[in-house]
Amino acid sequence: MSALKLHTGTSIDLFSADTVSQLHLPYIDSGISAGFPSPALDFIDITIDLNKHLIKHPSATFYGRVKGFSLKNAGIDDGDLLIIDKSLEPINGKIAVCFIDGEFTAKRIKISKNEVWLLPENEAYQPIKVTEENTLIIWGIVTHVIKDL
Repeated sequence: MSALKLHTGTSIDLFSADTVSQLHLPYIDSGISAGFPSPALDFIDITIDLNKHLIKHPSATFYGRVKGFSLKNAGIDDGDLLIIDKSLEPINGKIAVCFIDGEFTAKRIKISKNEVWLLPENEAYQPIKVTEENTLIIWGIVTHVIKDL
């Protein structure tokens, strides 16, 4: 996977996605036991291509590296890699990458009849109420998070 850096910011770095390459990795489709090992694991012959599995709209997909802790209660931590799909409609409750007043940020969106809120998933951060004075573009919807363990 190669990526071209598109933006560096205080809360997220954005990259383009090159989905032309293929990498078929071994895949255990029967599930992985958290208890006793399965003897069937000796006979793995199924593969998965993560580009095809994680990216549904290649021309509208980008990656973002999280900076900060405002989404920690959603399981998204500093340094995690987000897969962002710009072709998806913003839906109430989804985590989105937003461009507000000249800055990118990732937040859960709350959309009601007359209001839009950008909600952190960390009580140390304040929700952002979008008003007429703000310039907001919901840039894309987060579809997957890739993290180091």
